Amino acid sequence: MRGVNIGYIQNLKINPNSVLVEVYITSSNILIPKNSIIETSQTSLFNNTVIDIIPLETKLLYHRLDINLFAHNCYKSQVICHHQYIIGERGLNYDDLIRATTRIAQRFDDPRLFSLFYFFLHNSVEMSDDFVNILNNVSNISNLLYSSLKYIFLYHL
Repeated sequence: MRGVNIGYIQNLKINPNSVLVEVYITSSNILIPKNSIIETSQTSLFNNTVIDIIPLETKLLYHRLDINLFAHNCYKSQVICHHQYIIGERGLNYDDLIRATTRIAQRFDDPRLFSLFYFFLHNSVEMSDDFVNILNNVSNISNLLYSSLKYIFLYHL
């Protein structure tokens, strides 16, 4: 929880649509809010899997001595109690990363992409040449206008 090892997986039960994981928390003083994100994440290329518990609350308003995680009235509290479960999600793993990288590589391998990129680059160069010509013409016009106004104001007024 919050990057700290607080327990280990004690039992694993695989169902057709889900996986039920029994987690052993090493201390009864660790309070896990029910309002938490639970994700499984793969931590290395060797399929080391961890369960990430990310509390969404900034702090609990309980005193650690007031809550007995093994009592029956604990289930009404805002923390996860003994033998209570919470639904988690599948987090990030290397299989998803490999799949996404393969899709990106396949898209960059498409000749239509490079054809479109070349077309875009060619048109951008032509537009920049036209833009330089327009700026040059505006500069020439402003110099001509400046010279004309200077001549008018200095010699005719």
